[in-house]
Amino acid sequence: MPYEPTRTSTTPPARYGNPVYHPTAIQQPQMWPAELPPGVEMVTLPGGYRTLAYTHPAAPAPAPPAAVQPIPAWAKTTALLAPTLGGGIAAAGFGISYAAPGLIAMTEALWAAIALIAAGTLAPLLLRTTRGTGRAAPVQQVTQHISASGMFGRATGTLNNR
Repeated sequence: MPYEPTRTSTTPPARYGNPVYHPTAIQQPQMWPAELPPGVEMVTLPGGYRTLAYTHPAAPAPAPPAAVQPIPAWAKTTALLAPTLGGGIAAAGFGISYAAPGLIAMTEALWAAIALIAAGTLAPLLLRTTRGTGRAAPVQQVTQHISASGMFGRATGTLNNR
């Protein structure tokens, strides 16, 4: 069945018995402005037609800017210290990179010094334990008296073996 508009006028049937439909203008119901729902307004299109359309609600006006508050002292101090601290860390890293070879050599020298101190400490202990295996020899005591007169005078002395 063909589409039939609700308001039409019919003319006598055309060939083959099909009526010819001529649509008539449909009167739009008129609404009072008070009856329009919120968000719907009567608008005029560019072609001059007036119709109802949904509209976006008007955006609220932006609030005036608040009074500018001063920057706190702690924020200023922190902002000034941040690049200083970063620069100090960078300088320290740069210095350590230059000092690294010297520090490596210094650690090797310190290990050599530790080995020398250990050898100097352990040598008398080892010698004392190896000598004590035989009988003990008598301890010999030597005393010496030296005297000299003047800065470049000849020194004389006596040696006593007891």
